[in-house]
Amino acid sequence: MSLYPTDRLALFIDGANLYSAAKALNADLDFRKMVDAFRDKAILVRAYYYTAVTEGEEFSPVRPLVDWLGYNGFTVVTKPTKRFTDAQGHSRTKGNMDIEIAVDMLELAPHLDHVLLFSGDGDFRRLVQAVQAKGVRVTVVSTVKSQPPMIADELRRQADDFIDLADLLQDYGRPRGGGQ
Repeated sequence: MSLYPTDRLALFIDGANLYSAAKALNADLDFRKMVDAFRDKAILVRAYYYTAVTEGEEFSPVRPLVDWLGYNGFTVVTKPTKRFTDAQGHSRTKGNMDIEIAVDMLELAPHLDHVLLFSGDGDFRRLVQAVQAKGVRVTVVSTVKSQPPMIADELRRQADDFIDLADLLQDYGRPRGGGQ
């Protein structure tokens, strides 16, 4: 990935997707180290973190992370999960943040040179293409080093560059269950 000191950079982190990819690699991302490193390499305009939260639970496992990120320079975008019953009668929850990521990325694109999208979701292929058409380079962060791979092939092909999360974890990772 080519980052230049004058690049206006934004991070868009699909929290659920990143969590799944890191879990598949049996590691956690040290957000403080990572964001500090990107600040040293470019002009970090914004670091977004998107996640759905379950309302009404006494303790939400994602709440401490969301609070920490909010106090440490991230723009945290949340929405409540929706409960529904599937065709087999099982209770499920859903909390897709794709539209929020797409709107924010398209709105910020005129002020950026480079976007890092932390997601392997193939639904983002068209978004990446639209942002590239505005002259912004897009690097996608996910992994092919898990079974199964966590990145959709069409998204990887559309991106200007791809970083395997496993490689980032060498510098900004820690074993699962560690602190901030």
